Amino acid sequence: MILGILSAILVLSYILGSIPTGYYLTKKSTGLNILELGSGNIGSTNVKRIAGKKISIITQLLDMLKGLIPVGIVQLLIIYGIIESPPYYIYLVALATIIGHDYSLFLKFKGGKGVNTTLGASLLIAPISVFVSVAIYYLFKWRLKYVSLASILLGLSLPITSFIINGISYLTYYLAISAAIILIRHKTNINRLINRTEPSSISK
Repeated sequence: MILGILSAILVLSYILGSIPTGYYLTKKSTGLNILELGSGNIGSTNVKRIAGKKISIITQLLDMLKGLIPVGIVQLLIIYGIIESPPYYIYLVALATIIGHDYSLFLKFKGGKGVNTTLGASLLIAPISVFVSVAIYYLFKWRLKYVSLASILLGLSLPITSFIINGISYLTYYLAISAAIILIRHKTNINRLINRTEPSSISK
């Protein structure tokens, strides 16, 4: 019984993460298919290119909420004794939302790069790591002018900060997996950075 409930929560978390907010908001506001424009990504950076700053900010907030809401609900269910779960379960819920965003059920498993959803999913379970990573993101975006590079460094800083604070733990493993997913989703950007063909934030 409990295994079925825990499995159902993971599936629902993936489905919620799969809702392609950037795709739908861009379609509604411009009539355009964001998958065919810019980087072809549904994240807030590409939304800003196609639909403007306002829609981009809304997309960013909603993408964060996709990660935050399932994790928050499950935390409450555990705290109040409504469900029992192994200690690593909350991290599986967080990963389910991130994977849903990156490989959306509604877009034939296309999706975003997972930065905002990772931040949302991690905020309640790793607040210090999240705040440090966001500070690193804005610092390097300001200094180096590359959104993609700043996003990659944000991802890498998450498990490093957790390791410094907590050592080896389920949380550190979760953040390391999250960072690896961010790196995988930025593979094209990494190649362009190496070849010096990546557009900077100044040119956007």
